[in-house]
Amino acid sequence: MADRHFDELATRFAEKIYGGAKGAIRLAVLQADLNEVLPERPLRVLDIGAGLGHMSLWLATHGHQVTLAEPAAPMLEGARQRFAEAGQAATFIEAPWQDLLGQLDEPYDLVLCHAVLEWLAEPQAILPVLHQLTRRDGWLSLAFYNRDALIYRNLLKGHFRKLRKQRFAGEGQSLTPQEPLDPRELEAALSDDWRIEARSGVRVFHDYMPVEFQQKAEALDLVEMELAYRRHPAFAGLGRYLHWLCRPQE
Repeated sequence: MADRHFDELATRFAEKIYGGAKGAIRLAVLQADLNEVLPERPLRVLDIGAGLGHMSLWLATHGHQVTLAEPAAPMLEGARQRFAEAGQAATFIEAPWQDLLGQLDEPYDLVLCHAVLEWLAEPQAILPVLHQLTRRDGWLSLAFYNRDALIYRNLLKGHFRKLRKQRFAGEGQSLTPQEPLDPRELEAALSDDWRIEARSGVRVFHDYMPVEFQQKAEALDLVEMELAYRRHPAFAGLGRYLHWLCRPQE
């Protein structure tokens, strides 16, 4: 199995997602978490697997110097267009994560790695690279597709055969990730090099709502409640994605 990069179809799907409540919630949680920890000075930021550049553009508008690294040309072109329309500057690199150490000279104050690990053939292989690319006093913003949430959703749907076979990976053109991550396994893999400073769930209830309730709810209310409950001890672990803010071990 190889790392998966995104084609035109996936790019259009991503644009659709970010035009609705799912994308709004995701951005709101990530931005709220980062606002709590980032210092009030311009930072050098590296966004690995930057996609369409939503988070990078937000950081650029707040005065940070942003580099976007994305292996899929359609995604990177979408990010370029978004930055151009906003009148913001950035550095754009079309490259997979495996090539970044050979192209980048200095570590960054903040490294974003959002919705990347679950598309890799060997998700833990990227962790040493993330460590080398992050300054010793810097931050890693790590968001990943939560295997626990996928299991829970299958339980709710009665997909017991799939659960018995432990088959959770998406196949073919499916946009279900190929390697949903067990958060306990990931935390163990991080433990030698990183300490997790903050944890949030992303979409801790939205994706479990019946569709008719989703459609009736106001987007602002959904975002407000997701932010309010993103760190609730009973609900945070149900997030479709988990967002961890990590610092290198001293």
